[in-house]
Amino acid sequence: MGDFENKEREEVFSKKVRAGKRTYFFDVKATRSNDYYVTITESKKRFEDGQFIKHKIFLYKEDFEKFAEGLTEVVDYIKANQDVVEKRYEPNQDDSAEYAQKDNYSF
Repeated sequence: MGDFENKEREEVFSKKVRAGKRTYFFDVKATRSNDYYVTITESKKRFEDGQFIKHKIFLYKEDFEKFAEGLTEVVDYIKANQDVVEKRYEPNQDDSAEYAQKDNYSF
């Protein structure tokens, strides 16, 4: 039971972002000494067997500025060199039924 309590305590804030066939989770967690850090998780359903594959990175507060600078730099590079059309996955889109079927995840 102790492990469950620690897991509950470390979860501080969570933001779920659905993007087509992928879902991203941005979670703020706390260490035992109440230091906050971020985990970024990509979850994607594998076509072959329907299993969810998750990739996770940990981002610590001392790295926030460098991480944000690097991310901004590479995103700006791509935007300057290629057209970027950000898709919006809203329920009123023509293909919403298709996304509703594929993205009906249970966690």
